[in-house]
Amino acid sequence: MSSIADNVGTVTRRIQKATLNAGREAGSVRLLAVSKTRPASDIRAAHEAGQIAFGENYLQEALEKIDALSDLADLEWHFIGPIQSNKTRQIAQAFHWVHSVDRLKIARRLSEQREGAETPLNICLQVNLNEEASKAGCLLADVPGLAREILALPNICLRGLMAIPDPDQSEADLKASFQKLADALDNLRRDNPDAQSLDTLSMGMSGDLEIAIDAGATWVRVGTALFGARASP
Repeated sequence: MSSIADNVGTVTRRIQKATLNAGREAGSVRLLAVSKTRPASDIRAAHEAGQIAFGENYLQEALEKIDALSDLADLEWHFIGPIQSNKTRQIAQAFHWVHSVDRLKIARRLSEQREGAETPLNICLQVNLNEEASKAGCLLADVPGLAREILALPNICLRGLMAIPDPDQSEADLKASFQKLADALDNLRRDNPDAQSLDTLSMGMSGDLEIAIDAGATWVRVGTALFGARASP
């Protein structure tokens, strides 16, 4: 069985190859290791292989791991799960990135509760591309207005968009979904020329990262290919 270090190397090479094939600049796509339900020891093993950024879905579990790994000063923590209003303070204070902001209320709370931090909190708007009832995210049509309001908030920095397209789509439809998100980011840049921070597309996972990178992904969120099949939390 492959070790976590081997898997980090394999996924990194996939990303590098896909970036090259897409004609994009080397290093323009980063790997976010999805470590939800994984023990701190797995994160430590991935870190020893050079992985820095880790994505967590469950707040209490994440806080325990952040504490257990506090000796690793260069770890970058990303919150990628649904956000409850009563959890925003801890998220705002403990994480470097939040990929799953889908409404103004949450953005305002993160902004208020990040106050006093040394750096702004990087956030992405989560978009429900396929309008699936089971998934969080704002609608594509709501992105421009929501982004304008969030860009005006202090203490947070809107970096771009995140999506989890329907995995049961055909490859062609999946490509089209990723392209919709890329087009939405391009439109935001055009409509907000002073917002230099809009540089991020968080999309693509273990099974479709090549398609996502071809469409412009800058973060790919990979769990299974790094850590193996996940147990239920």
